[in-house]
Amino acid sequence: MPKSRFAPTSSRDRLVFALDVPTVGQAEDLVKQTEGKVGVYKIGMELQFAGGLEFARDLAAEGIKIFLDVKLHDIDNTITKAVRNVAKMGMTFVTLHAYPKTMRAAVKGLAEEGNPDLCLLGVTVLTSMDEADLHAAGYRGPLADVVEARAGDAKAAGMGGIVCAATESRRLRPILGDELVIVNPGIRPAGSAAGDQRRVMTPSDAVRAGSDYLVVGRPISQATDPAGAAEAVVAEIDAALEAVPA
Repeated sequence: MPKSRFAPTSSRDRLVFALDVPTVGQAEDLVKQTEGKVGVYKIGMELQFAGGLEFARDLAAEGIKIFLDVKLHDIDNTITKAVRNVAKMGMTFVTLHAYPKTMRAAVKGLAEEGNPDLCLLGVTVLTSMDEADLHAAGYRGPLADVVEARAGDAKAAGMGGIVCAATESRRLRPILGDELVIVNPGIRPAGSAAGDQRRVMTPSDAVRAGSDYLVVGRPISQATDPAGAAEAVVAEIDAALEAVPA
């Protein structure tokens, strides 16, 4: 199968730094401290509602890769039009919930805009959720089965990749092949607190499981030396890649 055009080309490219901070000023400071140390910056909802969308556009205009974590989910027409607008912003990645109709509408919008450089990512099951949370939300199947079904739906819809817990990557890689990238939030270097994440894994274990992009937030943003913390994660990724059989 062909390899995804969105596949990372270096250990640094694989590191997505989540700018989960309340102000653009704080985000700007973290970018200054870590620029050149990470591959992609993720801008989520907290920052989006504090001027983060314009900040994302500005960074993208400078040639910096941006992961816009909006987790879109709405009626088909709205999703199609929203993705058309996102495709004009210069983003590298954008997320939406991995419901079949939502993904098909997003793929349609991207095709209409004619931007092959935006990677649509389907969010399977949030890494802050466990089996009990999923059941409380009305799902009766095992969590792993729900994730697997949504990954299959993402491939069928023509998405660029999926977002899942690293604990699920090994099971999903045979389903997705190399055509879709696998992105993992909930990555915690050894010794880091899990926080509100339930399904976590270290960077090296995630790489060995077949993951492509690793999202790391607080272990870098709350470190005394964010640049050093980012470099340590990249070094761990690099060591893991060297140990993976070709």
